[in-house]
Amino acid sequence: MPFILVAVLIDMVSIGLIIPVLPPLVGTFTGSQADQAFWFGAVMFAFGIANFFGSPVLGALSDHYGRRPVLLIGFCGLAVSFFVTALATHLWMLIAVRLVSGAMQANVAVANAYVADITPPEDRAKRFGLLGAMFGLGFILGPVMGGLLGALDLHLPFYVAGTLALLNWLYGFFVLPESLPVERRRAVDWSRANPISSLKALTRLKGVGLLVVVIGISGLAQFILHTTWVLYTQFKFGWGPSENGWSLFAVGVMSALVQGLLLGRLLKHFSAQRLAVMGLVSSTVCFALWGAATEGWMMYAVIFANVLGFAAAASIQSIVSNAADHRTQGQTMGAVASLNSAMAVLAPVVGAPLLGAVSDLPAGDWRIGAPYYFCSALQLTATLLALRHFRTQREHRLRAATTPSST
Repeated sequence: MPFILVAVLIDMVSIGLIIPVLPPLVGTFTGSQADQAFWFGAVMFAFGIANFFGSPVLGALSDHYGRRPVLLIGFCGLAVSFFVTALATHLWMLIAVRLVSGAMQANVAVANAYVADITPPEDRAKRFGLLGAMFGLGFILGPVMGGLLGALDLHLPFYVAGTLALLNWLYGFFVLPESLPVERRRAVDWSRANPISSLKALTRLKGVGLLVVVIGISGLAQFILHTTWVLYTQFKFGWGPSENGWSLFAVGVMSALVQGLLLGRLLKHFSAQRLAVMGLVSSTVCFALWGAATEGWMMYAVIFANVLGFAAAASIQSIVSNAADHRTQGQTMGAVASLNSAMAVLAPVVGAPLLGAVSDLPAGDWRIGAPYYFCSALQLTATLLALRHFRTQREHRLRAATTPSST
């Protein structure tokens, strides 16, 4: 477990470095805020569409060849992406390199499968929480570093991120052990190594069902947040790379605290199902509050109030992972990643136009929060579907328990 946690931490620091500076970098190639929102959406769309098709393939390959080789491919893809982005002189170069890196990168899915390989089902929610804490810690360090470096030069964070990705590749090559024994590997089924087939297989897993829709809708809300946060705070509060870096630092602190320290304690008092629902409710309220915020400090207040919201993803992840057997963890996690990638594709298509439509409103206007009001509605829908799913599952268990077995 410590080996994969270190690998994920380095990975997330390198990704976090570029978050505060990628939208301003896109802005250097555009002439208006509306154009900046549109082309930043196009850059994000490129990564998402490539990752949508690439994740199930890489997940299936990890079930056959092991997790470590696929992680090394992902680290390499990130390094190439960062260095080429730093050297880009045209928008088409940014879009092209995001296509390549999206196709090569399934680090999140493979890291989740890695944890599932080495963890008994009853401990997976807590272990996924530790993995989430590394994501949070990466967001503590990365965005602040990116914001400070970006204030000096917009290209500098990309060089630093590329260097970290290379170091992670070296760490993976020389230190990271393989988690999937040879006897638990399986041949690649190419008929299922595509996003449509993998999602169908995901819905057929016992106990998952509607959770696929919940993951998709909630993921769409999260990706709209990711794709609009920097531009939203720029348009509404006049924030730059430094201010955005510190705000993402706050998100990382909360993610690390909740998933690394509090999640285990919460799971002693609440089931994964109940914690997932409470987290979705919390996120529903917080998205609406982010949209309604009239001053920058309010964004921080909502971040720190959203304690349960940071526990929802790990809880749902553990439920899905426990529904898969040990031979299909990579494919299952790849399917989840592909679903999230589909939402990452859709997010800029939805979020960028919503933000672009209100970009000309005066700073501080409540209507600039339109993307987050929409996200709040999405999270509310996900909450209602999750409640329906868990109620149905509970009824099925009660019916099975009271039905006498035939002899």
